[in-house]
Amino acid sequence: MATTNNNIATQQATKILHSNPLSRILNIALIAIIGHELGHAWVSTKLGDPTPRYEGRLTLNPLEHLDPIGTLLMIFTGFGWARPVGVNPMYYKDRKKGMALVALSGPASNFLMAFVGILLAL
Repeated sequence: MATTNNNIATQQATKILHSNPLSRILNIALIAIIGHELGHAWVSTKLGDPTPRYEGRLTLNPLEHLDPIGTLLMIFTGFGWARPVGVNPMYYKDRKKGMALVALSGPASNFLMAFVGILLAL
């Protein structure tokens, strides 16, 4: 009986999440923010900087990436921000190139997620 109740509750929650346009937008924004910040952290770590790993930013946990004020503003005004990923360019072999790659990795991850989203929607 408990399994049936869990299935019904899951179906109702899924229906609510998919029927409300605002919840769709918030879910997409949450995924985009996490992917964006994770992109910065991953590239910086691959270039030799342990800082994002020490700060716990190599995770899909949204609580590690969301800034409380930036998130509230995003919900109510459509403009907001996430917690920036801390990096130390002193670990990079070429500091300018490393910082450029880390900076570009966030938007590149957004383009990649958008492309995957388009493919899934087809």
